[in-house]
Amino acid sequence: MNTPITICSSVQIKDFLKEIHQPAFRYKQIIEWLFIHRATSYDQMTNLPKALRDEFAEHLPLYVPKLHNRRVSQDGTRKYLFELHDGQMVETVAIPSHGSKDRLTVCFSTQVGCAMGCMFCATGHEGFTRNLGMAEIVYQILLAEDDMGMRVSNLVGMGQGEPFLNFQNVLDALLILNDPKGIGIGARKITVSTCGVIPGIQKFQDVRQQFTMAVSLHSAIQEKRDQIMPKARKWPLHQLKRALREYLRTTDRRITFEYLLINGVNDGEEDLKALIDYCDGLLCHVNLLNMNAIEGSPFKPTGKKTIDAWLRRLESAGIEATLRTSRGSDIEGACGQLKNALS
Repeated sequence: MNTPITICSSVQIKDFLKEIHQPAFRYKQIIEWLFIHRATSYDQMTNLPKALRDEFAEHLPLYVPKLHNRRVSQDGTRKYLFELHDGQMVETVAIPSHGSKDRLTVCFSTQVGCAMGCMFCATGHEGFTRNLGMAEIVYQILLAEDDMGMRVSNLVGMGQGEPFLNFQNVLDALLILNDPKGIGIGARKITVSTCGVIPGIQKFQDVRQQFTMAVSLHSAIQEKRDQIMPKARKWPLHQLKRALREYLRTTDRRITFEYLLINGVNDGEEDLKALIDYCDGLLCHVNLLNMNAIEGSPFKPTGKKTIDAWLRRLESAGIEATLRTSRGSDIEGACGQLKNALS
């Protein structure tokens, strides 16, 4: 076995400890060295026996992702391109709040590329390469925190990839990030976004921690959703709604629907009525987003008049709705723009 520890799951690390006849508490020590003490080599893990450090160095070598590129937006947002042990790249976005000096949101990625192929998303056009490991996810947050010089307060798993197609590594990372004895980011300040992967939703509802969930909906009309989110057709809207009802029954945690308004595609009267109908009976919040510029995309943003009308109609229907302000679009760091650009 010669697998970098950064791409291992918690189970793989624990299994390796068993294989070399080490006590279970060594796992916690290693995690603390990696993410609290920020060790960059096993030699620094001084409370571990040297023989154990040598075993890990040989079989689970330690590589910390390297900053390949950083871009800074005029609005203060920063986008990072990290290089992984195998030369693959992944992007992460740090978004400081304009209203609070203590609020820093990091949008992290969960895969190199994405297999979902959504037509409006630059990441989807890149295709899927591989899942990120538990540590590769955690390091994104820590490295962004270091560069920003402030503590991360909020996390959103809305970067590259579909989190629920890499469920165990994502959950392992969230548990480390949430641990009050470790990094200590509150569970309710951690949101995971999914295209509607029903098996992942079903597993997520059984997680004890109060993590929150967003669902990328983008159309409540099946035929249209199939066109703009082709791989999501595996989980049809009626089945998705049934799964969301069960999620709400189990967790009592409000769902956020992400709805990207695309001019002439999903922003008409029939689209609005379908969305209102879909939200009926669900404890939910609708987050409207406007289309960001993507090179080569035929899609255009919806006009302000239409957006304002949607917000009024949703409110009058008793559905809480907001327009998310786009941040970092000038550095291709906004929703749908992440594509591992090298410059």
